[in-house]
Amino acid sequence: MCSHYKPVTQVNHLRQAFELGPLEHLGKPDMWPGYEGLFIRSHPHAEVGDEAVPAREALTGHWGLIPHWSKDGKVKGTFNARSETIAEKPTFRDAWKKGQRCIIPALSVFEPDWRTGKAVAAEVSRADGTPMGIAGIWSAWRSPAGWIESYTMLTVNADDHAVFKLLHKPQDEKRMVVILNPDSYETWLRGSLSDITPLIRQCPAEVLQFQSQVAKQLL
Repeated sequence: MCSHYKPVTQVNHLRQAFELGPLEHLGKPDMWPGYEGLFIRSHPHAEVGDEAVPAREALTGHWGLIPHWSKDGKVKGTFNARSETIAEKPTFRDAWKKGQRCIIPALSVFEPDWRTGKAVAAEVSRADGTPMGIAGIWSAWRSPAGWIESYTMLTVNADDHAVFKLLHKPQDEKRMVVILNPDSYETWLRGSLSDITPLIRQCPAEVLQFQSQVAKQLL
């Protein structure tokens, strides 16, 4: 599971990598559950044929999905969604069935490396230096003050992944976020269930760069 990531904070970098229009707010420079961060979804009016309407839009939302049926907007542990159960879990299933998919732009994600017997932060990023596009779903909850958007990241099992199998406690199941290939962004946002199913998989280890202080401690 991912509970800490570094978002993309340079406007030009973000717009170029994800083909976005103007941006007003980028959120915080370091993201933890409950913070307000940026997520990308298909523009609701993208199909009207107006060239002035971009195909995608970036919104600021609560990291930790708030289901539309929530009474008070208070949720815990909804910043990640297991891909194996996302269609059945009450918190996520409505957004999933409605195709409310999104992409979370990130420079890197952080996970605890326990190889020394204690947690040491390890940073995982793309080896080519380009931003990650993490697969997610979004929801909108109507609070007394108005609508609040929120999002979560999809995860898959990573027990056999060359990088992520090193992370978290030895007895814990290994999980990793779903990192999309840039050429699959549009499919993820607008494709059918059969189109997106092959995208929910581990990101190949050779695509990633892994940095941890543990290696220095083990020398």
